[in-house]
Formats: sequence, structure tokens, C-alpha cells
Amino acid sequence: MSLLVHQQVLQMPDYTPIGFEQNARPIVSLTHSGNFHLDETMGYVILHYALSPEGDLRGRVLNGKADGDRLEFVRTRAPERIAAADLVFDVGAVHEPVRGRYDHHMRDKPLREDGTPYSAAGLLWKDYGQAAIRNLLTTPVDDTTVTAIWRAIDKSLILPIDQDDNGVAKMGKLSLADIVSACSPPWDTVELYGRQEATRREAQGFANAAFAVASHLTNTVDRVRASLKAASRVLQAYEQAQDKRILVMETGMPTEKVIFEHDLPVVYVVSPAGPEQWNVKAVPPVRGDFGQRVSLPEAWGGLEKKALAEISGVPDAVFAHPARFICGAGSRQGAIDMARLALEIDAAEQKA
Repeated sequence: MSLLVHQQVLQMPDYTPIGFEQNARPIVSLTHSGNFHLDETMGYVILHYALSPEGDLRGRVLNGKADGDRLEFVRTRAPERIAAADLVFDVGAVHEPVRGRYDHHMRDKPLREDGTPYSAAGLLWKDYGQAAIRNLLTTPVDDTTVTAIWRAIDKSLILPIDQDDNGVAKMGKLSLADIVSACSPPWDTVELYGRQEATRREAQGFANAAFAVASHLTNTVDRVRASLKAASRVLQAYEQAQDKRILVMETGMPTEKVIFEHDLPVVYVVSPAGPEQWNVKAVPPVRGDFGQRVSLPEAWGGLEKKALAEISGVPDAVFAHPARFICGAGSRQGAIDMARLALEIDAAEQKA
């Protein structure tokens, strides 16, 4: 069973986004100068990975377009520069993607299906996100997986940017939005150092922010890819399980998210914890909770090795945590036996 069976490839727009034409012509992209936020910073990062990932992300901000780099990036509010640019985002008061215009500061804002206003980053993610993902991935995947990654990041990262930038909901303290804002020069930079130096520091701050956002997006894409891979393996292992309450994974990987998203009746997850140990971890009643659907036997709690082996009857038992949410054995079979015994003991206690 595959997690991705129900996914569909996103419907492409009925226009060719600027920069995706067959001739890889140079592209001038532009956003506003002055105070910067996560919205336009993410927008720049998306365009970088979609159109010119081999270019210098920071150098393009600080030094302009380099030889061999098809993407030029400009930060200005000059009307003539805005009019001449190929791609304009978060400035210009025009939302017309077919012409490369991706602003959202109008009375009639572009909206998601649920009514949430788009940010510039959200608008660019619609048209350029999948291309950025393909260029970020170092492991080949099919279009269905790219779409699944796009959807997951749209929900977990891009939508919160839309909400934050439009005043719907703050992303919170120490969020990516706060990290970007912290890259901005203090308010009195012009007063202390003059206009020219303030402009230089502003560009430096934006370049630093772009680097941080790019690092976050790169890691997020790869982690989501791995999460989808894990989900597929978890579901396959569940299908093969003789006792659906015991999920045996041949490699350690995240399982809780899939268990709860698919409402699986798993009680214990058995997986390797190293070359000479397999662990049994109890599933909580609610995702992220500290409790357990079924705690390990009370008599096991806090015991190790010989003492645990004697009371459990599993010769290679290694440990049982005092909180009774995890235990381990020296072999795969030993761990499975501990999980089965824990269920049998719980069933007997329920009957008593």
C-alpha cells in the first residue's frame, strides 16, 4: 500500500510561467527595497531554485548578476524598473502571473480556495514551487512524489507565510519569520552611518536572510521526501503484520505521524536501535502525548538485563524504561516477544 496512491499531480496553469519558455533567456526578477520580510525573501529563494539554482544566491543580492547566471535580482521601488522587469513580486500592485506580476497588496487580493489571502511567496510557490523542488532534490522521484512534497510544504510552510504576511495569524516567536526580521538593520542605521552604508547593510541583511531561508527550504524538501518514503514503508509493514497491534520496522524511521493519520490500531512499534539492540516503543493515545495506548508491564519498569530477562522470560531482554513507554532486547525476535508478552499481560489484567 502506498501513501501516494490518492495523490494527484497538480494541474498546471494554462500559461507558461515566465522563465519556463523553451529558450532559457535571461530573467530580471524584482521586489521592493527597504524593510524586508519572510514573504519576499522566500519568493526570491523559490525563484532562485526554480530558475537558476547554480547561481550565487547571496552574491546575486550583493553584487548583481554574474556571468553565466540567467537570473538577475533587483530590489527597488522605482516605477521604471518595475515596469521593465520580467518577474515582479510583492510590489507593483498587480497580480497577473501570465505577465510575471505577483503582488498581493490590492483591494481585491488573490485568495486561496479557503479564502486565505496569498502572499507573494504563496503566489510564486503555485507557479514555481514544483520546479524548485525538482532542482533541490538529489534523489530522483516521480511527478506524484514531487506533487506530494509540494502539497506538504504548501500546508506546513507556505500557508503560514500567507497568513503571517496578511495579518491573519502570526507565525510566532523564533519562527522563520522572526529569523528573517532579525537580519534587518536597526531602525537608526541611517542616522548612525549614513544612507549609503545603511543601503549596503540592508542588502547584506537580505542576503543573510535569503541564505537562512534557502537552508530551511532545502532541508524541508529533503525531510518531507524522507517522510513520504517512511510513510510508504510504514503502511507496507502494517499490511504485512500478523498482529496489527505490533508494527515491526526493519529500519528506524518516523512512524507516529502515519499511525495517527491513517488511524492504525498499532500499540507497539518494534525497530532496530543499533547493531545489537531492537526496541519496543509504545504508541501514545494522542499524537505527541507522553502516555501510552498500552503501557509496558508494571513489573518490568526500571529493570535491566538479568533481572528483566528473569521476570519477562525473554532471555536477551536489555532494559525497560521506568516510565514503561519503551523497552529493548538484543534481537529482533526478542523485541517482538516482549511486545507480544506485554499485550498478553495487559489482556490478563483487563480480565482480572
